[in-house]
Formats: sequence, structure tokens, C-alpha cells
Amino acid sequence: MLRWYQARLARSPFLTQSITTSILFATGDTLAQQGVEKRGGAAHDYMRTGRMALYGGCVFGPVATAWYGFLGRRINLSSTSRTIGTRVGLDQLVFAPLHMPVFLSSMALLEGKNPVPRVQQAYWTALKGNWTVWPAVQGVNFALVPDMWRVMVVNVVSIGWNCYLSFLNSQGVTEKKIAAIP
Repeated sequence: MLRWYQARLARSPFLTQSITTSILFATGDTLAQQGVEKRGGAAHDYMRTGRMALYGGCVFGPVATAWYGFLGRRINLSSTSRTIGTRVGLDQLVFAPLHMPVFLSSMALLEGKNPVPRVQQAYWTALKGNWTVWPAVQGVNFALVPDMWRVMVVNVVSIGWNCYLSFLNSQGVTEKKIAAIP
């Protein structure tokens, strides 16, 4: 199975990463609905899961594949630690702050809602949450994982992260509400 997937990555990285990302975004949303929100099968919002899958496959998958490719090709400094630090810094200070409003806006638009209030309400909460998880993950990712597997590592960790984002997006969660989650 691993060889099959690796062959697909080598042959068609954007399509493979997009499909994988779509599936894992849907998995994160399902975890949010069933594990965090305790909705039960009958109350599952399949449209919400579909929106997450659509965003993952059509936006995040291709963009992340291009972004990590760019970092791998263009950010190669005089030492390994400088390269890793710069890649993590760019990922967290450029990509994450730009990606967060794209995600929140896309979800609002797909729900038929005005994206401005969603971004205003959830942006800083989501970005600060991002900064507690992703710098360490990306440090390990850039240090130890071959280029072609980096999006997959992000996607696997993103199962939990997307669970958080889906919950944040769907509930209009503020920092006070997040602190109260058991």
C-alpha cells in the first residue's frame, strides 16, 4: 500500500495530495461532530463534512503541496538549522496567517454566510491555536521528513487540527468557550 501511494505521489503529487487532504479534512470534521460535539450518527451534518472535504481537496491540498514544494526548492540556507528555522518561520508567519482567513472565509461562503464576521470572530483564536501546535510539528517535519511526504505528515496531524478548526468554525467559538471545553 505504501509503495502504491508513493508511486501516486511521484506520478501526480497535486492530485494525490488533494485527494488525501480531502479525505483527512472530512475525517477531522467527523471527529469534531462525533467525538467533540457528541452528535450521534443521525444528527451528523454531512453537508458540513462535505464542505470540509471540498476545502481540503480543492484549496488546502493543492496550496500546501505548492507551498512545501516552494520551501523545499527555494529555502536552503548555509546550515540545516537555519534552513529548518527559516522554513518554520515562513510557514508560521506567512502561510498560517494567510491560510486562516482563507479557511474561515471559504467555510462561511460555502455555508451561504457573510465571511467578514466569521473571520473577525475566529481569526485570532485560530491563529493562536495554530501557533501552539504547528511550529513544533513543522520543525520535526522539515528536519526529518522527505519533501514528498511533508504534506502527508501535515495531513495526519491535521486530523486533530481540523477537528479543532471544524468545531471552531461551526460553533463560533471564542477563547473563553475553548477554555471551557472538557
